[in-house]
Amino acid sequence: MLKPSIDSLLKEVPSKYSLVILASKRAHELDEGVQPTVESFDSVKSVGRALEEIEAGTVISDPNPEEKRERLRIEREERKRQREQEQKE
Repeated sequence: MLKPSIDSLLKEVPSKYSLVILASKRAHELDEGVQPTVESFDSVKSVGRALEEIEAGTVISDPNPEEKRERLRIEREERKRQREQEQKE
């Protein structure tokens, strides 16, 4: 039996597709050394650990990509302004 179960995971994400994408992205982050959001894992593999984090509710998908794009655009503009300000000094 798969742990965590698909049913418990689908309570945390809107679709199986979203689950696969979120688990994949989180597994890559864990492989790159990003700090885990759960203290201990049953799984030794990064995908299993990502699924455990999703089930725990500590990793969520961004339900509104437009908001994320806008937030990233604003952050880029702010960094650009800061660099320009530093160059003037």
